[in-house]
Amino acid sequence: MKIDTGGQTLESMSQAIWYNKWTVRKFEEYLKGEILEVGCGIGNFKKDIKKYGEVWAIDINGTYIKQAVVLLGDRVGIGDIEKGEYFFGDKQFDCIVCLNVLEHIKNDQSALIIMYELLKIGGYLILLVPAHDLLYGEIDRSIGHIRRYKKKDLIKMLTGVGFKIIKSREINFLGAIGWWISSKLLSSDKVDGGKIKIFIINIF
Repeated sequence: MKIDTGGQTLESMSQAIWYNKWTVRKFEEYLKGEILEVGCGIGNFKKDIKKYGEVWAIDINGTYIKQAVVLLGDRVGIGDIEKGEYFFGDKQFDCIVCLNVLEHIKNDQSALIIMYELLKIGGYLILLVPAHDLLYGEIDRSIGHIRRYKKKDLIKMLTGVGFKIIKSREINFLGAIGWWISSKLLSSDKVDGGKIKIFIINIF
């Protein structure tokens, strides 16, 4: 029997309410106007960013989209950012939010080019990816991570596409430690929802 570990992870992260809100607060100054969330999953972040503007959302997984539509309503649909296929046609956006998605995409440069084209002039891309090659382990493989990123390599790719870097920073150092212990030391292949809740309580 095949187990959808990616889906299990999304469900686990949906329990991390304060973590999701904390993450959004890190970039809320750039959220405005018409916003596109790329790779919305079951809607963990869209419900926290929709107060900043009119939010559209896409995901390649139809099962996730069905859950997201129930939770979030309209302007949610199937979309493949790597191929440039989505339900909203040639619409452009003031802001694109792509959180923990790029690492799942085989041709990540192609996806970045398409996101660049989907932005209005002066628009913002908010991008969150897992860092540090040394952390890549069983959890990454089980939830479909193709890679982790080195900061300098990602910045080089972004600027090569045409983006201007306004702010770049690493967040959640404690999370990286926990990930290393679970994935590398204990060889765990999933994100445990109970551990997430304990981690959130410890941080806040």
